[in-house]
Amino acid sequence: MELNAYQIAARSTARYPDVGSNATYPTLGLCGEAGEVADKVKKVMRDRNGVFDAEIRDAIKLELGDVLWYVAQLAQELGYDLEEVAAANLDKLSSRAARGRLGGDGDDR
Repeated sequence: MELNAYQIAARSTARYPDVGSNATYPTLGLCGEAGEVADKVKKVMRDRNGVFDAEIRDAIKLELGDVLWYVAQLAQELGYDLEEVAAANLDKLSSRAARGRLGGDGDDR
């Protein structure tokens, strides 16, 4: 599936206050869903000795889908399509790699 096609399809399921002019709701949803992914991974470390079996992998896949949904909504609210966001990210990472700056921290490396 193409990213922009996903974004359009995901938008048809958006049900939150002021869809089209509300970046806050998808931002908060994104934080919550990313936390759910992190929590599942944490429990794999605690309860499963770090083993990601098929069951937990499938559960995390569903949570990652929720993360993607909120990323798509936030991008839409800000006027970006997902392919544009993805391309900008790859450009940034390629530039950092070419300059030997993938490690470290900060946005301007």
